[in-house]
Amino acid sequence: MTIDRGGVKVTQCPFAQHLQDSSVLRNAEAMKSLIRLCALVALPLVASAHEGHGHGGVLLGVMHPLAGWDHLLAMVTVGFLGARLGGAARWQLPALFVTFLLGGALLGMGSGVALGGLEYLIAASLMALGLVTALGQPLALPWMAGLVALTATIHGFAHGVELPLNASANSYLIGMVMSSAMLHGLGLTAGLMSLATPRVVRSAGAAVAVLGLVLALAGG
Repeated sequence: MTIDRGGVKVTQCPFAQHLQDSSVLRNAEAMKSLIRLCALVALPLVASAHEGHGHGGVLLGVMHPLAGWDHLLAMVTVGFLGARLGGAARWQLPALFVTFLLGGALLGMGSGVALGGLEYLIAASLMALGLVTALGQPLALPWMAGLVALTATIHGFAHGVELPLNASANSYLIGMVMSSAMLHGLGLTAGLMSLATPRVVRSAGAAVAVLGLVLALAGG
């Protein structure tokens, strides 16, 4: 392919053009996925405004997953793995995580369980997600779904245990789901944009696994 650049004709390799076009398509697909997730996340907030829920509780729920790097990394990594699996897994894994996260939070509310013991399970879930990512080849979808569901339940239970006493439970859960979906969207976008860089993917997975180990050794 020949391109005229300021009167100078430059011949571009067709393979390079194909890679460029593929990269543009991947980035466009990533942005579309992120926009859809953001739109989906905005719906509960609109609903809560019409129903009269307290936005203080929503804000607390939004901030909680962002305040702890263990929760943040888990949710981003799930979105990342969904992108690596491809196909329907791109939305199935994040949707599964959010569903079990919500279920775990409902179980954790008023359970009276101390958070200390849960931190070891959270650390173990981070190590598992990180190791799967570091392998460079995600597990089959049924195994990934099981890992994601278990991880989400553990993290959701911790969120439920830490529900602030002065917050509306419904508003808090709405905010938590919103924040989680946005983190999945970030992970999904990063995963789609890194399909051509397997070394970076494996390094990121190893880093997540090491951080999980550090959390476990630190005693939660």
